[in-house]
Amino acid sequence: MLLLEDFMTEGGKKFLLGVVVGVAAAAIVKTGTFRKGCAKLVAGGLQLKDDAAEYFETIKEDAEDVKAERDARAKA
Repeated sequence: MLLLEDFMTEGGKKFLLGVVVGVAAAAIVKTGTFRKGCAKLVAGGLQLKDDAAEYFETIKEDAEDVKAERDARAKA
């Protein structure tokens, strides 16, 4: 009995697997749950970016204050 495996090369198997995975991914991407999950992930990333920017801004302000105090002591 001949099987499909007898006719498929290694490259053909990889191509077929890629097609199956691509079709499955396309089906998953179209679901509302996936879109909501992606939206939450992006929103979380944007919030993290904003929090990090705010944190680094306070560090910058603190460093500027320390420098100003050091410069004032140096002049005195």
